[in-house]
Amino acid sequence: MRRKARQATKPENRPRLWGRHALTAALANPERRITRIFVTHDAAEEFDIPATIPITYADAADLGRLVPGDAPHQGIVADVERLPDILLADLLDAAEDHRPLLVLDQVTDPHNVGAILRSAAAFDALGIVTQDRHAPPESGALAKAASGALETVPWVRVVNLARALDEIAEAGFWRIGLSGEADDTLEAALGPARVALVLGAEGEGMRQNTEAHCDALAKLPISGRVESLNVSNAAAIALYAAATKRG
Repeated sequence: MRRKARQATKPENRPRLWGRHALTAALANPERRITRIFVTHDAAEEFDIPATIPITYADAADLGRLVPGDAPHQGIVADVERLPDILLADLLDAAEDHRPLLVLDQVTDPHNVGAILRSAAAFDALGIVTQDRHAPPESGALAKAASGALETVPWVRVVNLARALDEIAEAGFWRIGLSGEADDTLEAALGPARVALVLGAEGEGMRQNTEAHCDALAKLPISGRVESLNVSNAAAIALYAAATKRG
C-alpha cells in the first residue's frame, strides 16, 4: 500500500514505545524506523534486533525512568519514527467486500484508539480513519493498548472527515453511524457488503455534520441500566456484529 513520503520526526517528538507485544510488532514492520532500543540483557535475548539499530543496555529501574509513571515496559523501550501516512484513496482501493472500515469522529483517548486498533485487527477490519487534528498521536500508551495492532492495521489520518466520508461512500461503503438516539439497531442497519462503522467521541458522540454524512444511524441493543458504552467497547461489539453478519 502506497504511503506518503516519510518526514523525519524531531527527536523530541518521536514516539517512544515499550512492552513486548508493541516492540515485537514494531521490529517486524518494515515501515517502522526504530532509532534506538533500550533493553535489559535478559529481555534482549527474546528479540531479534537488527545490528543496524543502536542498542543501550540498562537495568529495569533505568528503563522505568524512560516511560510514564508505572508503565509496564517489560524490559524493552524504543524511540521510533512515526509511521508514514497512508492515503485514504489507497486504502479504499485495497477494500474487499465484508471487511468493515472504522471511522472515528474526534476520539482522542489513546487507550481507546489503541483498543479499537486491537479489535480492528481481531475482526480483520480494513483499517481506521480519523481526523488528523482530533486524534491522538502515536505513543507508547496507544501502542501498548493496541498490543501490536498499531503496526498491522492501516490508520488513515484526514484533514476533513466529512469529505473523507463522501470519498468512502463513492467507494461503495454503506456508512452506519452508531448513536444511542437511533431508532434502528445495528443488526437491522447492516446489509450491504461494504460497511463503514462511524463512532463518535467519548461522551459527546458524533458531531451533527458527521451524522449528516452517514447513510444510516443505528444503536447497540444495550440494557437501560447503563447510559452508554465506552467507545472502544462499542467498536468491538459493532465489529463482531459485522463479522457475524458476513458469516
